Formats: sequence, structure tokens, C-alpha cells
Amino acid sequence: MNRRGISLIPVAVFVAAMLFAGSGYAQDSDFNMNMHANSHATAKDVGLPLYPGATLFKDKDSDSSSADVGFVLNSFHFSVLVVSYVTTDSTAQVLSYYRKPLAKYGEVLECDHGKPVGALSVTKSGLTCGDKDHGKVNVNGTGYGDHELRAGTPEQFRLVGIDSSETGKTKFGLVSLVLPKDEGK
Repeated sequence: MNRRGISLIPVAVFVAAMLFAGSGYAQDSDFNMNMHANSHATAKDVGLPLYPGATLFKDKDSDSSSADVGFVLNSFHFSVLVVSYVTTDSTAQVLSYYRKPLAKYGEVLECDHGKPVGALSVTKSGLTCGDKDHGKVNVNGTGYGDHELRAGTPEQFRLVGIDSSETGKTKFGLVSLVLPKDEGK
């Protein structure tokens, strides 16, 4: 998620609050709104272990290597936790390490540039490699979508995304997403 996207969240919260406040909701109504933002998320917060020997990755244009943003408005829930790391180990080693911890959230789906790798293309819960951004997660301008592992449901999942664009380094992001449910399904 880039800075522009994060900076729009407070505006959305304010607009939603004004709309609902102007609608005459009483204190005893079912109206519930909550928002949080934090730049100090950890691998543990995401629900995954830290890769041995990995160090926090800070992009030259960012003052943080993580993000924790959440928004709840009644039944609308959105949350993203991201932590960026770097290691000298290979992409294959990082992906292999995270298969078992991700399995506690469900079937592990492997994706390469938004396309499934292997026989599994949709998990039993309905999770796929695709999304609006062709499977790519963008955090502070760094794309983590070259290769990734996903586990969970379409509304709530974890992923380990790899950026292997630098020779000799593997940058990876640990991500936890809670997305609004598609009421149309």
C-alpha cells in the first residue's frame, strides 16, 4: 500500500463519520466506527515467524519498514499489516521456510506474477492468486508480487511476497489482509 493510499484513509473515516453523524444516529444505535494506524508492525503481529537472519528493509523513500492500518465501520472491515525484510538467502529458501507457518491459516497457494503455480489454483476457501492489482501487493513503492505464497480466505489471508529484483538479495514482505466481505456473493 503506498503512502497516498494510506493518507486517504483518515479522509474516508472523517467523511463517513460526518455522513453518519448527520443522519441522526443515537448513542444506543448499532453504529460502530474504529480506525488505527501504526508504523511499527512486526512479523509476530502479522502472525508469522521472522525468517532467520532477515533484517528490516527500509526503502530510501520511506521512514518505515512496516505498516499497520485498520478501519471498521459497522460490518465493513479493512485491515492491512505489512512488514518488509531482506536476506541474502534465495527466493526458494524464503518460500520454503514460510510454507509450514502459512499452513496453519489453510491451504497454501503459490503464485508467480498473479498466476497460480502448480495444480492448486483456488483453495477450498476460495482464495486465488488474482486481485485488482494482478496479485501484486505494493508497500511504500516496493512491489511484492514477483512470487508469493497465500493462505486463508478471500476476505482474510496472509501472504509472503517476494521482490527478487536485486541480485544477491531477497526482499520480502509479510502481509496480513482483512478485506470487506463481498455482500453480493
